Amino acid sequence: MSLLVTNIGELVTNDPAAAGSGDLLGVRSDAAVVVEDGLVSWVGAAADAPAADDVVDAGGRAVIPGFVDSHSHLVFAGDRAQEFRARMAGESYAAGGIRTTVAATRAATDDELAAGVARHVDEMRRQGTTTVEIKSGYGLSVDDEARSLRVARGFTDETTFLGAHVVPPEYADDPAGYVALVTGPMLAAAAPYARWIDVFCERGAFDADQARTILAAGEAAGLRGRLHANQLGPGPGVALAAELGLTAVDHCTYLSDDDVHALRDAGTVATLLPGVEFSTRQPYPSGRRLVDAGVTVALASDCNPGSCYTSSLPFCIALAVREMGMTPAEAVWAATAGGAAALGRTDVGSLVVGSRADLILLDAPSHVHLAYRPGVPLVARTLVSA
Repeated sequence: MSLLVTNIGELVTNDPAAAGSGDLLGVRSDAAVVVEDGLVSWVGAAADAPAADDVVDAGGRAVIPGFVDSHSHLVFAGDRAQEFRARMAGESYAAGGIRTTVAATRAATDDELAAGVARHVDEMRRQGTTTVEIKSGYGLSVDDEARSLRVARGFTDETTFLGAHVVPPEYADDPAGYVALVTGPMLAAAAPYARWIDVFCERGAFDADQARTILAAGEAAGLRGRLHANQLGPGPGVALAAELGLTAVDHCTYLSDDDVHALRDAGTVATLLPGVEFSTRQPYPSGRRLVDAGVTVALASDCNPGSCYTSSLPFCIALAVREMGMTPAEAVWAATAGGAAALGRTDVGSLVVGSRADLILLDAPSHVHLAYRPGVPLVARTLVSA
């Protein structure tokens, strides 16, 4: 079966060569896309489009690639609204609240956890997210981390083992023992269900030496590494990510000039999570600084019950434009092609021949409206390849 999406007012391809103008988004006007067997088979002017078995008339709407959310924590139970209310009353954010979610997650059944993930993935899909990464990290025991990843694997192939989220209460006096658990029995149980391994390299969590040890063990088990780093203050995590040549490092809120240059030189993607700064009232990272330095930037939701309970990448795009100095085009690219780069993917995040046919029809004439009309539900339809 083939599908023709035609009468597209503005088509974002993320292929600068496609528009012949070299612009970042490869925008085409009066365009069409043909889909066959879940892949894009043709892109061009609507007037030149070949026949297809079925037709979707975009009605002059803008069409963009589906959002690629490369950082989320969807396997959890419980609620931390009280913590949010306290922050809004002036209390500062700290990583310790994670332990509250750990207790609730451990007490939940597999079916309860799966129902929560399904609800949030559906919420994301309705807002245009077609590829999502899901981390563990709220189990922090061998059995609970493995089952968290089993649950996540039911919804995505982009699963990340985050046993090194924080040290759980039962190991509070023995962090070295917990690192040994993470790199030993926990990794062995989790690895069959994960593609990535992650570490929260931050004060109150794991230091650079611990992170290096954990990432090395993950690599030996066949998992690719990534890091949470430089979220709560300056630290060694971003430099470590660049040194190790990791695909991506996430948060990047507090960066020195050396950090920025290291990211650029290593080709490590800086994944920015503006919903976190919105929810914690921390300073926003400068997307402008990173883009101008030649660093590849991704935008992701970091959807989690504590520091950022939003699943909306349109909201993150608006924040990136308003608060982080990015242009609408840069922010849309970061939430699509940038997210794909953060996951080491070339088959999503763009609309070119051979890519997955994951696309969004916007109730708007241009991608600019995602930032121009913040909070408005502009996603008219999300098409996801089978």
